[in-house]
Formats: sequence, C-alpha cells, structure tokens
Amino acid sequence: MPTIQLQALRRYGYYALMDKNLKSKTYTDLLELVAAYEQKPFAAQYLFSFIQQKNAGHINDITPLSKTFRQQLIDDGFVIASMELLEKHDDTDGTVKFVLGLCNGTRIESVRLKDDDRNTLCISTQAGCRMGCKFCATGQLQFERNLTAAEIVDQVYMAEQSCGKINNVVYMGMGEPLDNFDAVMRSVKILNHEHGRNIGIRHITISTCGLPEEIKKLALSTVQPRLAVSLHAPDDTIRAKIMRIGSKYLLSEIMASLKIYQNTTGKRITIEYCMIDSINDKIEHAKALVKLLRPLKVNVNLIELNSFPGCRFEPADSRQIQAFANVLSDAGIETVIRFKRGRSIKAACGQLGATWLTQK
Repeated sequence: MPTIQLQALRRYGYYALMDKNLKSKTYTDLLELVAAYEQKPFAAQYLFSFIQQKNAGHINDITPLSKTFRQQLIDDGFVIASMELLEKHDDTDGTVKFVLGLCNGTRIESVRLKDDDRNTLCISTQAGCRMGCKFCATGQLQFERNLTAAEIVDQVYMAEQSCGKINNVVYMGMGEPLDNFDAVMRSVKILNHEHGRNIGIRHITISTCGLPEEIKKLALSTVQPRLAVSLHAPDDTIRAKIMRIGSKYLLSEIMASLKIYQNTTGKRITIEYCMIDSINDKIEHAKALVKLLRPLKVNVNLIELNSFPGCRFEPADSRQIQAFANVLSDAGIETVIRFKRGRSIKAACGQLGATWLTQK
C-alpha cells in the first residue's frame, strides 16, 4: 500500500480518509474548501488540475499554492491517496486486467480493452456486489464495501500509466454502479471536468442491472453519461431465475423508469443481454424481447456467457446467438454480438473476481 495512504489510514481511519482524500473532491467541492480557508478561487483550480490531470501524489507537489496553505491542508489531515497496483495480466488479444489494492486490504479489478487506437477502461464501483446475478463471478463474491469517488477515478489514472490515454470509460466492472450512486456520479463529474481528464460525457457509460428509482434519479442528474441496462431476460420468470434483482423489481417497473429516463434525456439506451444456453436464447425469447423493447429507442449487445468456477450455466451456441440477433435486427433494433475478449486472464464480461472464487 502506498505510504501516504497507509499513514493516513492509521491516523484517521477508513471512513475519515474517504472525506480527507482530495482526489474524491469535485471542482465545486474544492471551491468550497478553498473558500473556507479564505483562499482565492484559483487555488481550487490548482488543486483540481494537479490532482486529477497531473497526478500529483502529495499536497506539497502542488507548488503554485502557498507553502502556508499547503501546510494548513496537511495539518488538517488532507491527503492525496492512491490505490496500489498488485497485479497486471495481459491477454494475447490486447486486453489488460489490473488487480488493485484498496486502503483496507480489499482488492478490485479493472480491464483495459483496445480498439484500434482507442483505449476503453471497464471500471469497478464496489468491492464485491450485492446483486448476486448467478451468471456473474462478481455476484458470487461477498459484498465488502462501496468504492469512494477517488478509488473509482484512480482506476483510470493507474491504467493510463501502463496503457496510455483512456478514451472511453464504462462502469461495467465489479459491483452495481447505481447501488453506489453518489460516489459514482462524483467520479463522473471529476473525469468529465475540463480541468481534469476532460473525458467527454458521451464517452462515459454507466451500466445497471435495473434499479428503477436510481435510473429516474440519473435522469435528473446535472451530468448525463450514457446508460446501459443489463436485462438478460425478456420476462420476469426467466429474469428471477438468473438474477436475484429480478425477484425485487419487475420488468414493468424497470421499463417505466427507462421511459422516464429517455423522455427526460432524449438519450438512446444500450441493452446488455447475456446469452445462456436453453435459458434465454430461443427464438421465442428474441421475439418477446422485441415486444418488450419496442417502446424505447435502444441498441442491444448480445454477450456470450463467460464461465467461471461454480457457474452452472453454459454459453449459447454461436448459431443460436446469430439467429437471436437476426430476429432483433429484422425488427429494426440495432444489434451487435460482442466477441470474447480477455477470457484467458478471466477479464471477460462476468468474470471479474473469478480467480478469488477458487481461493475461498
């Protein structure tokens, strides 16, 4: 663990550190902070840009600030804390998986995907997950805690040190992003800000398994990233069999929230659909999905199931996936079959944390 983070953890404890880590502060937060210290507003820009753009690792690295102000921040317990890179795994297809250590000894994973000259990073928002989807390795892990905004954005900064500039960020790693709503939205504001990484809001996607109230809350947010919904079934019966959340929220509730989201934002929604043999991959399932999605403007990603230790499902046959895709396409729904990537390093969709299932 980085020394500055370990020292801060020992001195203030985990929950205090969450508030004291300047990397978790939005630009607006820092404006309020510098005002409280009777500093000029430009001090907030120095703080934000040095931390979020120039990777400053210590308050004393922000040299445009006066020594007195820097010392005040240090004396009051503020830090710039980072995660620790524990492992890095490379797949021959160009996929890279990072295993990162958090300040309380917990681990998470994030994945870099390479597309021509573009880097997409799949980031995590929780250590473990509360949702318990049966086809997802992360869902079989014990939920440990939410990540802070600093820990979420730090995944981008750590990846850039190894892979160069990150062009797209997808909140599709470990955990349910909308179950950690406030920290996730803070991280979006930080990554999108012009004085930070300045990642365009159209290049940021938040994925959810379908939390209706949080989807409606997202529709009213001051920043509007893209939305992806992990649907994986055309009806409630099938969904409840493979997704614990399916027993809590009916598809009618989720669809109603998506209509509100789309009417409010005008944005197209991505539907994620994991293809599982003999469960949700039949032609009748495809036709039911068309009927369900018809009121919305959507595109669909079909994803072949990626196995992990203890998974009792099998991936759908490639011909069945193509036939399923044809039904959607013929109905006018833009549909893409997502190819397997990163499977040799357990970095494919649904595999994050799979290695730890065998270590229990």
